[in-house]
Amino acid sequence: MTEGLEAKDIGRFEGQSFIWPVRIYYEDTDHSGIVYHANYLRYMERARTEFFRALGIKAAYLEEAEPAAWALRKVEVEYLKPAKFDDIIEVHTLATELTGVRLSANQSIYRDGLLLTRGAVQACIISLSGRPKRIPAEIRDKLMPFLSGTVA
Repeated sequence: MTEGLEAKDIGRFEGQSFIWPVRIYYEDTDHSGIVYHANYLRYMERARTEFFRALGIKAAYLEEAEPAAWALRKVEVEYLKPAKFDDIIEVHTLATELTGVRLSANQSIYRDGLLLTRGAVQACIISLSGRPKRIPAEIRDKLMPFLSGTVA
């Protein structure tokens, strides 16, 4: 299913999941060397962006007649174990639901196979004025082979 698909910079597909590695730098941590909680959301955002890039999907359509970009509608995060300075972690992204206007995905962060953090997001495309837009057919077509759940 993923034959011929490669991430342009970093990351890889394993089945329907996209896996993006991250090294934890000192700037990512608090004074104790533990990753600051908001940085997990940054790692997840970057992993989704790389997932889109690997599929040939843009994160923003600023040059269009009606400029638009992907935005989050909902985020849930559960912190289980901390990542620490100099760890190498992997963010796993799995698309779970696709509707006419929304993409849902589960994201998990691991270190050496140990689950550290898990989250769920709902993303949609909005115009720069904040109006939701339908997900175009060409984007849906690129996402479909990597969808592990339902299509509505």
